[in-house]
Amino acid sequence: MNRDVLSTLLPAFVWLPILAAAITLLVRRFAGPQRFLALAVHALALAGALVSLSTVSDGTVIAEQVSGWAPGISIPFVLDTFAGLLLGVAALMVLVCTLFAVVTGDDADPYFHPLVLVLSAGVYGAFLTGDLFNLFVMIEVALIPSYVLLTRSGQAAAMTAGRIYFGVNLLVSAVLLAGVGLVYGSAGTVNLAELAGAATESPAVALAGGVVLLALGAKAALVPVHTWLPRSYPFASVAVTALLSGLLTKIGVYGVFRVYGLVYDGTGLETVWLVVLLATMMIGVLGALGESGMRSILSFHMTSQVGYIMLPLSFFGPLGIAAGIFYMVHHIIVKAALFLSCGAVEHHAGTGKLSQLGGYARREPWLGLVFILAALSLVGIPPLSGFVAKLSLIHASMDAGHYLAAAMAVVVSLFTLLSMLKIWNGAFWGADPDPITGPALTAAVATTPDATDPGAARLRHQTQDAPTALDRMPRRLILPGALLAACTVGIGLGADVLVDLATTAAEGLSDTTAYTEAVVPR
Repeated sequence: MNRDVLSTLLPAFVWLPILAAAITLLVRRFAGPQRFLALAVHALALAGALVSLSTVSDGTVIAEQVSGWAPGISIPFVLDTFAGLLLGVAALMVLVCTLFAVVTGDDADPYFHPLVLVLSAGVYGAFLTGDLFNLFVMIEVALIPSYVLLTRSGQAAAMTAGRIYFGVNLLVSAVLLAGVGLVYGSAGTVNLAELAGAATESPAVALAGGVVLLALGAKAALVPVHTWLPRSYPFASVAVTALLSGLLTKIGVYGVFRVYGLVYDGTGLETVWLVVLLATMMIGVLGALGESGMRSILSFHMTSQVGYIMLPLSFFGPLGIAAGIFYMVHHIIVKAALFLSCGAVEHHAGTGKLSQLGGYARREPWLGLVFILAALSLVGIPPLSGFVAKLSLIHASMDAGHYLAAAMAVVVSLFTLLSMLKIWNGAFWGADPDPITGPALTAAVATTPDATDPGAARLRHQTQDAPTALDRMPRRLILPGALLAACTVGIGLGADVLVDLATTAAEGLSDTTAYTEAVVPR
């Protein structure tokens, strides 16, 4: 696509979903047209993101000053390889998770599609903005609908989780806004291109930027400000949990990479990052081992995997950052595949508690294959994408002389394997446990949902004549997770494509000259 045309269209990633949200809200009484419009806009966003990525895959940076105002005054939208990669994977997640919501009936709520469209607009805007204050605004645009999506069931557990989620994120947003104000007060601008290298020259900017990084780290669920995530995400619907896992924490991760690379030139906080990220990796995986529900285990793993993604910040450079970017793309896809495959079990069985599950790999071998592919990729088994991601990260750690980080990456992978085996043995292997086959308990659960189990609704049985046999799972429940599992296989087998894109993105973060010149021409 012509670069001038593309730059003009960059704001459409924000205004088009918001416009579509307004239209779907107006036609909320008509489920078919509402669903069609939402899916069409998500598919269009994915197509646009892929076209955008192909245009900047050579390291080109495209900037658009909204309304044609002068740089430093207007809101800049900036597309480089890093932003293009995350834009593409985010659009893919929105489309696939919305499809899962359609097949599970989660979109029966007439406000579901408008909320998801607004959320996607905030996420796309956060990846494209070149302005710190606008980054704050886009995070808030994404935060508000995510809170409604989390609590819309009205159940007590969901409302409690929503209060935790909203309360923590509201506090963190206040800290972020304060940090943005401090940056403006000390540097006179919040334009990221104009702030390039400012922290290395001014202690005041470095301190103010540190407040921004602290807030973005909390948004990314880094230790010690991570507990809000596993106490909130598992209590949303499955489609919403998968959607939030691939989008909201990644805004924080993206923001940290962008701010640290531009404002700090990737230097000055290496020891702090090493301590925080190693702790995040280990505490997250240990928390997963202590959980008994599928989504609770996967939610703790999100924290652990964020530690992997951001580990290269402790040895900032093209090789390490490329490994981190590759890992982030891999993680978003694989984590969503795990949530959707486990969510298919939860939707079908009516519970996510491992003690009440079993035998799904035997009854639904395709679903078992989807889960095991995603789980092995998360662990880092070849030839899946996780193997390339972890091997690249370990190689970059050792190349930088961080042997402790490399060793920790291996050790945490072993614990990750144990937690994946915990889900496999509990939900997919073995025979149906008595709680599922007991007709009396089945009837009780069917009429009295367990508020402590985020997936509790009812246990589905085939007929009264055969009360011990579960219904066969509809294939449409398996398909969304299968699409993402196929992606992890494809990325692993054809890793060169993503490696090249991640390397180009890393070079743009390590050398910010092209970014700054595109936004604020000298």
